[in-house]
Amino acid sequence: MDAAEFEEFGPAPRHKTVGVLVGAADNGVFVGGDHPVVVQSMTNTDTADIDGTVAQVAALARAGSELVRITVDRDEAAAAVPHIRDALLARGVTVPLVGDFHYIGHKLLAEHPACAEALDKYRINPGNVGFREKRDRQFSAMIETALRYGKPVRIGVNWGSLDQELLTRLMDENAASATPKSARAVMHEAIVLSALLSAERAEAIGLPRDRIILSAKVSQVQDLISVYRMLARRSDHALHLGLTEAGMGSKGIVASTAGMAVLLQEGIGDTVRVSLTPEPGGDRTKEVQVAQEMLQTMGLRTFVPVVTACPGCGRTTSTVFQELARDIQDFIRDEMPVWRETYPGVEAMNVAVMGCIVNGPGESKHADIGISLPGTGEQPAAPVFIDGSKAMTLRGATIAADFKQIVIDYIERRFGQGTGADAAE
Repeated sequence: MDAAEFEEFGPAPRHKTVGVLVGAADNGVFVGGDHPVVVQSMTNTDTADIDGTVAQVAALARAGSELVRITVDRDEAAAAVPHIRDALLARGVTVPLVGDFHYIGHKLLAEHPACAEALDKYRINPGNVGFREKRDRQFSAMIETALRYGKPVRIGVNWGSLDQELLTRLMDENAASATPKSARAVMHEAIVLSALLSAERAEAIGLPRDRIILSAKVSQVQDLISVYRMLARRSDHALHLGLTEAGMGSKGIVASTAGMAVLLQEGIGDTVRVSLTPEPGGDRTKEVQVAQEMLQTMGLRTFVPVVTACPGCGRTTSTVFQELARDIQDFIRDEMPVWRETYPGVEAMNVAVMGCIVNGPGESKHADIGISLPGTGEQPAAPVFIDGSKAMTLRGATIAADFKQIVIDYIERRFGQGTGADAAE
C-alpha cells in the first residue's frame, strides 16, 4: 500500500457550507464554514420555570453543549427568556440560547421583544408556522423579526409536521408521472423541498445566507442519510444533523450514531444534536456526552481524554480494572470543565486501564499513561507506563488509588500552565 492510498483513510472533506455566527461576536459559536462540528442540546424543563431552566442550561453548558435550545411555546415561556439569559450571565454562563418556536412563534416574538432580543437564534418549523393563507405572512413576520434583531434562524423541517399541501402536491404529481417514484422517495423530496423553498423565501425577505441553518429531521436512520445527502447536493447552507426521536438508552445512542456517523464520514453536517429520551429521573447531559464521544471516536474533535479499557474475559475475573476504568473516566469528565481552562491540551490525552498481561502492556505503551492490572493467576503487580516507557510497578491494596494520583500528577506536570519547558524559558 503506497502513501497515496494511506491518504484516502479518514472522513471525506467537509461539504462546503456558509458559516453562521450564533451569539455575540466576541463569544459566539460558528456553525458551518471551516469551523468544527458543533455539539448542541435542548432542555426539557418548562421554560416558564426560570430557576429550573437556568440550572439545566448551565448543566448542559458545563457538560460541553455549545448551543442550548429552549422551548418557547406560550407567553409565560417567552416572558421568562430574558430572565433566564440574565441569570445565566450572572453565573458566567455565556452559551448561546436558541428559541424553539411552533405554531405561534410570530405572535410570541412580536409581543415579547425582550425575548426576541435575548435569544441568539430562532428555530422555525415551516410545517407549522401557519396554514394556508397565513403561512407566508407568519413565516415572513418571524424572518423580519430575525432581521430586526440581527439573529440567525434554523429552518427545521420535521417529517412529523411536514407541510401537507406541499406533500399532497408532490404525491399527485408523482401519481401522474409516467415513471412514478416510491412514496418514501416522494416524502424525502417533500422534506428537502420544504427546507429549500423556505430558505429561498427567507433570503428573498432579506435574511442573508450566513444567518440560515437548515435541518430535516426524521426518526429512521436510512431516511436521515438519504435526506441529508439530498440537501448537501442541492444547498450550501449550514446543516444541523439529528434524528427527531432517537429513543431511549442504547437504542437511541446506536440509532443516532449509526445515522450521523455515516453523514459525518461523508463530510456532511455542521452541528449535531443527539435526541435521547432520558430515563425517568435521568441526566439530560447524557446526550451531550454521546455527541462528544461520537465526534471524538471518529477523530473529528477532541473533548475529553480517552480512557481505553479492555472488555474483560475469563483471564480477568477481578473487577478491579473495571472499577478503576470507571473511576478514572468519571473523574476526568467531572473535572474537565475546570481542566479546559487550567490544563490546555489535556483533552487529547489517552489513558489505558487494562485487565491482564495479554494486551495490557502493549495498550499501555500506546497510551500517554497506562496500567496493566494483574489478571487471573498473574503476579499481584501492575506495571505503569508513561509516554511509552515502563515507569514503575504498583503492588498491594492501594493500586487503584495510587494510579489515580499518578494520572493527576501527570496531568499537572504535562499540561499545567507555566510548567515544563515554558517555565524554564
